[in-house]
Amino acid sequence: MNGKTLLALMLAVLPVIAHAQSNQYGTDNMVKMTTSHGEIVLELYPEDAPVTVQNFIDYVESGFYEGTLFHRVIPGFVIQGGGLDADMRQKPNNPPIVNEADNGLKNKTGTLSMARTSDPNSATSQFFINLSDNAFLDFSAKTAQGWGYAVFAKVTSGMDVVEAIAGVSTGNKGMHSDVPLEPVVIHKAEVVTGQ
Repeated sequence: MNGKTLLALMLAVLPVIAHAQSNQYGTDNMVKMTTSHGEIVLELYPEDAPVTVQNFIDYVESGFYEGTLFHRVIPGFVIQGGGLDADMRQKPNNPPIVNEADNGLKNKTGTLSMARTSDPNSATSQFFINLSDNAFLDFSAKTAQGWGYAVFAKVTSGMDVVEAIAGVSTGNKGMHSDVPLEPVVIHKAEVVTGQ
């Protein structure tokens, strides 16, 4: 095989390899969430947050999010969901993932980040959608206080649905505050080809 033939073969194969690698994390895909208030379409950032995106896709493809709630709504701040069922009970999670908040992405309006406890590396299934530019949630240092929250996606369609959810009446339920008085349910989450 001469050099030109080899080069032509490599150029033909490279896009296939790149496509296969990108699909591992859903680069060519988006996620559509059907909620009790309408549809929200998300663009994922696998190049910036590969572990977080794969974790999210794993939950989506397993059907985990179906029937979970947006259980925390704070106007002007965030709506949070993806972990509690209709009875406000935590669903069994996969193991926690590493915090990728140091990826340079910012918690701007319409972005999604992983929710977590005070342990920076404790995110599992819960996520939140930023309702404003929440710079104080961004990574600043690899310390307990500075780790921040890992951005891994953004809303590309359905921000009106997000704002509608942000406008619901809330109260306390058990140990939880800022809970919608009428449940806001994620009926379905699915990986879809770019919309």
